[in-house]
Amino acid sequence: MFKKIALGIVGVLVVLVVWQWELVQYGWMQGRGQLRILWNTKPVADVLSDPVYPDSLKRKIELIREIKHFAIDSLKLDESGSYESFYDQQGKPILWVITAAEPYQLIAKQWHFPVIGTFSYKGFFEKDWADSTVSGLKREGYDTRTGEVSAWSTLGFLNDPILSSFLSRSEGSLAELIIHELTHGTLFIKNNLEYNENLADFVGEYGALRFLAQKYGKDAVPYRNYLATKAFYERYDDHVLRGTKSLDSLYKSFKPTTSIVVKDSLKWQTIRQIVVSSDTITDQRSSKPVRSVNKRRLDKLNLPNNAYFMGYLTYRKQQNRFREEFEKKFGGDFQRYLTYLKQTYPSF
Repeated sequence: MFKKIALGIVGVLVVLVVWQWELVQYGWMQGRGQLRILWNTKPVADVLSDPVYPDSLKRKIELIREIKHFAIDSLKLDESGSYESFYDQQGKPILWVITAAEPYQLIAKQWHFPVIGTFSYKGFFEKDWADSTVSGLKREGYDTRTGEVSAWSTLGFLNDPILSSFLSRSEGSLAELIIHELTHGTLFIKNNLEYNENLADFVGEYGALRFLAQKYGKDAVPYRNYLATKAFYERYDDHVLRGTKSLDSLYKSFKPTTSIVVKDSLKWQTIRQIVVSSDTITDQRSSKPVRSVNKRRLDKLNLPNNAYFMGYLTYRKQQNRFREEFEKKFGGDFQRYLTYLKQTYPSF
């Protein structure tokens, strides 16, 4: 009897592997990439006591520890074992994320994963595999975009390390990044990526401002530069979101009889106008942080496509919603707001 049961289980597993072979391959690749990183991390304490590492690097690591403590102690984000180890990327990218969208509709391709749900992007620790996936998506007619990722969250399943690429960031950018990722570990709703990313962006920016004000003061350069950066990106967000609405209206005006040539001409004409007019957005920072504004700004030589605009909507569309809800319904009381969010949107 036991032998029959065992053979039955093996048979079911074989069927599942064959049926979901691509997903099994992807899961293996992701697991291998995560384990490779975790295997090669060093405890933060070892890095701080190692004379080989420069003081400038150690100061940034100490700053990350302060930011994490602030996020847990003052913002009341969940306790986390993340950012207690260090991984040296040796100047190399660590993860690539691809997004895809329909060519004449603002509809993102979705990927479905067990447990964690549906995502409009897919990450790869191996560039060749990312490139191969992009080639396949292009053959299917999708607009695609590939971006290097500077950080990610395992949502509390693993303890995420400090990556060496973090340490080139300005104080405000670093605070926003760490608080953003810790927010994912505190509240992450299955099958609602847009909500999750917009919420983490909102909390990351709000938390960064509070941290900078507490540590440096509101008249200090780190606070003023971060505030100016936020003001710039709010103008930039508004510009891109207006452009996205223009694109959406254009696509909805297409008729079944509209030729591909006409669609392409009008599409790229509209996108080019969005890009060119972005030059009117002013930047009033007294000094540019290390991660330049050009990292996000539209590129005239390499026009973005629908995948860019859909990715942008995923991260920035609901910013005003969170800000208004926080200020009007909760009077700027972050503890009450976070409690409300946790009770209203249970995390998986």
